[in-house]
Amino acid sequence: MGNRGMEDLIPLVNKLQDAFSGIGQSCNLDLPQIAVVGGQSAGKSSVLENFVGRDFLPRGSGIVTRRPLVLQLISANAEWAEFLHCKGKKFTDFDEVRQEIEAETDRITGANKGISPVPINLRVYSPHVLNLTLIDLPGITKVPVGDQPVDIEQQIRDMIMQFICRESCLILAVTPANSDLANSDALKLAKDVDPQGQRTIGVITKLDLMDEGTDAREVLENKLLPLRRGYIGVVNRSQKDIDGKKDIKMAMAAERKFFLTHPAYRHMAEKMGTPCLQKVLNQQLTNHIRDTLPAFRSKLQTQLLSLDKEAEEYRGYRPDDPGRKTKQLLQMVQQFSVDFEKRIEGSGDQVDTVELSGGAKINRIFHERFPFELVKMECDDKEMRREISYAIKNIHGIRTGLFTPDMAFEAIVKKQIVKIKEPCIKCVDMVIQELINTVRQCTNKLDCFPRLREETERIVTSHIRDRESRAKDQVLLLIDVQLSYINTNHEDFIGFANVYKPNGCFYALFPIITVIRKGWLTINNISIIKGGAKEYWFVLTAESLSWFKDDEEKEKKYMLPLDNLKVRDVEKGFMSSKHAFAIFNTEQRNVYKDNRFLELACDTQDEVDSWRASLLRAGVYPERSSNDNFSMDPQLERKVETIRNLVDSYMAIVNKCIRDLMPKTIMHLMISNVKDFINAELLAQLYSAGDQGALMDESQEQVQRRDEVLRTHQSLKEALAIIGDISTTTISTPMPPPVNDWRSGGGNRSPPTSPTGSRRMSSGQRPSPGGGRGAPPPPNRPGPLGPFNNSADSPQVPSRPNRAPPSIPR
Repeated sequence: MGNRGMEDLIPLVNKLQDAFSGIGQSCNLDLPQIAVVGGQSAGKSSVLENFVGRDFLPRGSGIVTRRPLVLQLISANAEWAEFLHCKGKKFTDFDEVRQEIEAETDRITGANKGISPVPINLRVYSPHVLNLTLIDLPGITKVPVGDQPVDIEQQIRDMIMQFICRESCLILAVTPANSDLANSDALKLAKDVDPQGQRTIGVITKLDLMDEGTDAREVLENKLLPLRRGYIGVVNRSQKDIDGKKDIKMAMAAERKFFLTHPAYRHMAEKMGTPCLQKVLNQQLTNHIRDTLPAFRSKLQTQLLSLDKEAEEYRGYRPDDPGRKTKQLLQMVQQFSVDFEKRIEGSGDQVDTVELSGGAKINRIFHERFPFELVKMECDDKEMRREISYAIKNIHGIRTGLFTPDMAFEAIVKKQIVKIKEPCIKCVDMVIQELINTVRQCTNKLDCFPRLREETERIVTSHIRDRESRAKDQVLLLIDVQLSYINTNHEDFIGFANVYKPNGCFYALFPIITVIRKGWLTINNISIIKGGAKEYWFVLTAESLSWFKDDEEKEKKYMLPLDNLKVRDVEKGFMSSKHAFAIFNTEQRNVYKDNRFLELACDTQDEVDSWRASLLRAGVYPERSSNDNFSMDPQLERKVETIRNLVDSYMAIVNKCIRDLMPKTIMHLMISNVKDFINAELLAQLYSAGDQGALMDESQEQVQRRDEVLRTHQSLKEALAIIGDISTTTISTPMPPPVNDWRSGGGNRSPPTSPTGSRRMSSGQRPSPGGGRGAPPPPNRPGPLGPFNNSADSPQVPSRPNRAPPSIPR
């Protein structure tokens, strides 16, 4: 009966299966099992029924097994069966077992011959079985029948692969003897997932139905297509026997007689038949279970540790306890406040590595987006000069003025200051949106209490909207303050007296900026290969745009002066993943060598916008179409240039002031105020919003999550306790030695072929009574290779001189 100490392991695995079937994790834990694979009508059902000794599986034409059947055989004093989906109900009539399998199959798959991967768990107790756990899978079919889906073959293959591809699954490949072994569907699938044959056990059925003059001796001796674990032959009941209700005990007795009397198999009769197959499978399964238990225990311990803390929180949980609800409400509000502050102020835990959010994004709005919006709203130079010209002429009226009017300067400056309102309001809107997004991210932890989350978002968002109007009013007040008084005595303002140098030239309006921006850009149109692209390190100053080979800035490739340069958009190419813009000369001159424009590319549109803003700071403006061309007299042109420089000087002061005050204003009126509100008033407003008990009502998902965690945690503890009972002193049977590569179909010798060239399992003339293939081996020499002593290089039975050569079957 095999290794009795090892057989004790299989009931433990059956307990593990029960422990995890209730929580739906049996498929994920790779419990050691034996999957029965074979084509339709290969004899799989008969093999399983022989194990049990009862008729209990559905039969019929076409595909009958349409759901995996997990069959647990347990040795016991009495005989009965029970289903996992019918707990507590014992089936003593195996005709009822068949009917229940058919009914449960139809409940999931319907009556249209469809299939489902959801298993049926059946446990059979009997004094006539060994402890085995097998999975009966649907038979492999090629052509859909009736109203079966057209992809039925692929569906069945996917289901079988789902089970047999696991390293912990042993494969019982069932092949009928009256078919070509090289075309066996079961062996082909086993070969795909088990190329070394370490998990595959071959079963040859229908040995009694082979053509006269042929036998499967070479297959069973593991010579034709050798498997590392070998083959075992069985003889099942014929359809006539099944229809005639032939007793399985009588069938197994007939099977025993067949192997003892058949001249080709009698020398290996002790290693053939259903009882031998039961013993071999039991021993292989117990060995496999013992090998996989250490890793299995580690996996269970890991899962248990990951659930310990959560299960401890849920263990003493009482949903209707008012004190618990009050305490949990306080904890949730405090956690929300801490999370909000961390997202705004920054924190080292739970760092988002995908995108900017919270305080980091607001910082970017303050110091990149808002300055960019300020620079972007600067008008075109020609438009500015035209407005200044009209202002000077309108101030002088009918007279021709001799001096530059300061009223023209104030009018243009105030018009430019008013334009600042739009980017300032836009900055407030962007900060508000990010604050609302941050609130929503922080309330994700309140998902288990939907009402609390909804109320928290509503209260905080309403407060943010209330502060929005005050912040915008204050921002507009800042602009109005700038409009109320034009301070021409500011220390940074150049003033009329300083506009001209003694020689009549203009002073520079800005201090010399050594570097405005540095970074990598790709030049799309000046690569060595025409049409290619190359990346350089760019350095932008107030006077030039230079690029270098790398960021060490040692090897300068070119320096492009910024005079007469402008920027225009470039459409993104169909095959390009980068975003581009172009620099060109307004006087139609080449920008670089023979190129009229320089096409530069970045990875993102944000980088493009940032570079365009930097170029605006350097005086390189976007391209704008203008059809208004007018000429000015030299005196007016000097006045226009003077006011133009004064406006630029003063607007630089205003922009600097606004860029400094905007973040401070928003921080004080919006961000700091919202943080104080959450810390001080949120809890009070939640209490005044209504029934606190209703706020702390759990979501259905949270209830299910708590039950699932507790149930899983308990199952894991039970499973580890079961494994802890296993004795580590048991001895397993070693793995059989390797054979020649069974994937290529080669064994010790080539099988004989028929005149048509088709390969048969084995054939030969019936041996004479005194010797030849059917005679038993001499007592002092090892016999032919049995199914688990299957090295292709082992010594064979020596041939005798009077042995007749094998004949070729017709």
